[in-house]
Amino acid sequence: MRTLYILTSLWILVSQNLQTSMCIDTLKPNQNFTEGLTLISSNQRFEFGFFTPGNGSSGSRYLGIWYHNLPLTVVWVANRNNPVRDLPGKVVLLENGVLILYNHSLATVWSTNNLPIKSTFSPVLQLSNSGNLVIRDDGRNNTIFWESFDFPTDTVLSDLKLGWKLDVGLQRLIRSWKSIEDPSDGEYTFSLDPPEAPQLVLRSGSRKLFRWGPFDGTSFSGSTTLTINPLFQSTYVSNSVELYYQYEMLDESVLSRLVVSPLGSLQYFTWRVNISKEWNLLVSFNTDPCDSYGKCGYYGICYSLSSCKCLSGFTPTSPLDWGLFSYSGGCKRKHELECGHGDGFVKYDGLKFPDNPTVWSNYTDHECGTKCLENCSCMAYANVNVYRNGSLCVVWIGDLIDMKIFPNGGEKIYIRMARSELQSIADAKRKRVTVKVVSIVTVLGSLLLFSGAVWYLSWITRVKRKDGITQNSKGQRSGSFQYMEDNQDEGFQLPIYDLDTILLACNNFSERNKIGQGGFGSVYKGQLSNGQEIAVKRLLEKSIQGVEELKNELILIAKLQHRNLVKLLGCCIEGEETMLVYEYLPNKSLNNFIYDKPTRKQLIWRKRYHIIKGIARGLLYLHQDSRLRIIHRDLKTSNILLDSELNPKISDFGIARIFGSDQKQDMTKRIIGTYGYMSPEYAMSGHYSVKSDVYSFGVIVLEIISSQKNWSFDHPDHDLNLLGHAWMLWNKRQPLDILDPTIQDPSCGDQIIRCIHVALLCVQQYPEDRPKMSTVYAMLSYEDIELPEPKEPGFCRETYKKKCDTSVSDLTSVNEVTMTTLGGR
Repeated sequence: MRTLYILTSLWILVSQNLQTSMCIDTLKPNQNFTEGLTLISSNQRFEFGFFTPGNGSSGSRYLGIWYHNLPLTVVWVANRNNPVRDLPGKVVLLENGVLILYNHSLATVWSTNNLPIKSTFSPVLQLSNSGNLVIRDDGRNNTIFWESFDFPTDTVLSDLKLGWKLDVGLQRLIRSWKSIEDPSDGEYTFSLDPPEAPQLVLRSGSRKLFRWGPFDGTSFSGSTTLTINPLFQSTYVSNSVELYYQYEMLDESVLSRLVVSPLGSLQYFTWRVNISKEWNLLVSFNTDPCDSYGKCGYYGICYSLSSCKCLSGFTPTSPLDWGLFSYSGGCKRKHELECGHGDGFVKYDGLKFPDNPTVWSNYTDHECGTKCLENCSCMAYANVNVYRNGSLCVVWIGDLIDMKIFPNGGEKIYIRMARSELQSIADAKRKRVTVKVVSIVTVLGSLLLFSGAVWYLSWITRVKRKDGITQNSKGQRSGSFQYMEDNQDEGFQLPIYDLDTILLACNNFSERNKIGQGGFGSVYKGQLSNGQEIAVKRLLEKSIQGVEELKNELILIAKLQHRNLVKLLGCCIEGEETMLVYEYLPNKSLNNFIYDKPTRKQLIWRKRYHIIKGIARGLLYLHQDSRLRIIHRDLKTSNILLDSELNPKISDFGIARIFGSDQKQDMTKRIIGTYGYMSPEYAMSGHYSVKSDVYSFGVIVLEIISSQKNWSFDHPDHDLNLLGHAWMLWNKRQPLDILDPTIQDPSCGDQIIRCIHVALLCVQQYPEDRPKMSTVYAMLSYEDIELPEPKEPGFCRETYKKKCDTSVSDLTSVNEVTMTTLGGR
């Protein structure tokens, strides 16, 4: 036995090192194909022959397909559950087209064994360029009678159809290897089922682990990754013969594979030909805890960080366990259904569809709801384009499970509720309307009181100046400007600086101290008597930034504390002078770096990426993490200041707006901001929201990457602005062509492409297509998060010259600051 084992190991070693290609991609009947011979596809991508997984210690030999000229990466195995152990093996293509694998004793180890005998059949075995091993007729019609793509193992390749051949009842699914050295059937499967309402499901045995679906006409509910990706284009086909999911590579220089691993991970790998040195894990699809099947139990919804909440109208089944140890108990109704006695539906948006959908027919929304109400077990309905041939009535029979919040690409579903619950919802809506009216009255009253306080403060400072007020060591008055919020004990105190102190610090506002200017007036550098450096924003008497803007800036900046927001130190209001005192940032604005050829060389990619993430952090704080939800409305590179370590700080909150916790958007007829950074909905109709700032952020990211201004961008081959140029390069699969040529760091290419990708997602035409800043920051920070394919940006075809040729009534521009009044004077 020991001698046999040694001889076997030596044979494996010799055959692996001396394996010889037949220099062809085909095998005909009666040709000899044994150990050491391989077929290679004509594009030199795939190889077919015998292999031993792992280090070869098992002595088992398998017939399979792997990538040619790469470290052994097997994509298909013929005899995965029946290896050849008595070497050598032999492959024969019979005259009738059957492919057989024999062992050394000529016993059949594996065969296709499913082909009809035809007198005119001229069979040939061919390894195609897609990695599909086919047996076809070598005659004129080239009919395929068998293909390995119908019997995949653990890998989905480009062009492989994952799904069903309905006419013959064949299901194509992938199953994991048992271990990395054993290709026999493993525990995990990934499949498209059932055919009636197709979903993508990852299972362990018969137990569902993860689920995406059903298909909604564009993607699988709960995930856009398998449908939208810059590297490949996905296809979903449903007809009377076939139902399958398939992807096609868009870049021929990139190899790819979707694999279910022996440990149950569903992973997508890529390899860039002539560039990569190893497989790159692009994304793991089942890493989101919210995708774990039934995470929150029946009628529970999974949110970010895997936290669970009950649907409105439901309460935890086991309150003591809910949120502590397990959510699997799910939720129960607050009011039980009374079938036939007034049940109705509540619409939910932005959800992943629950599991176990049933397709009824092509009813309208109303008809679908009516039919559902007639069935006491029908708990929800939706109209879904399941088969990509028109919306159908899809219902859910029985309790709803496996839902999550999915704001970008989520679904609309109607969930059944009892009449008493519907009445409670109606009463709550009326109450919210009443509260909102009271809140508006309260806010208006507060603004009137605040205006009076500003006037009184201006008057009292003039009186105190005559009496003489002592100053502290920083040149501040002993008083302070205090603002208390309604119904809160907490307020803020803003130091008041004496005018003489400011004049002395800024050298009587000498031109040498001037460091900036805008529609509001000028900014001067100063130094207090204690050595502290300050920046003084001196507002003009007839400044574009009036009392309202000053009030905004005082309230907002003094209350907002974040490392990526500029810090307000105090104010000075005396006579005709109105000034704000800020921390001094020695590197001034981002403008001074990215658009100036000598200085932009200092911004290596690592620093630019640091600045991009810092701006994103600041915006995330304004939109979500601060006590107030702030819309900046004038985000641009000149309003991004840099400290001594090039940390970015968002400044200039003069036209910012505060939103309520439930408020999504607002509108104004007075458009103030900067063309080139304004979102389409704000510039054209005055509508603004957090998504307006997201658009501005996307423009800034592209300007940081390219060192070019958006609307002054000029290219000899077209009239597009920077957004249009970036979009054009993205579609050509040449995104790095936009990169500032002073950046020479090839190791960061993937990170730069990801930033371009995120920027294009931010500048999409419609607000609902743009991600929130929380999502943006996650996309920038975590490389394994899947990114959807962007749509065409808004304003991507307009240049600054074109805009200047357009006549806009009531338009005023001062130093890039633009005000437009919509609807006339």
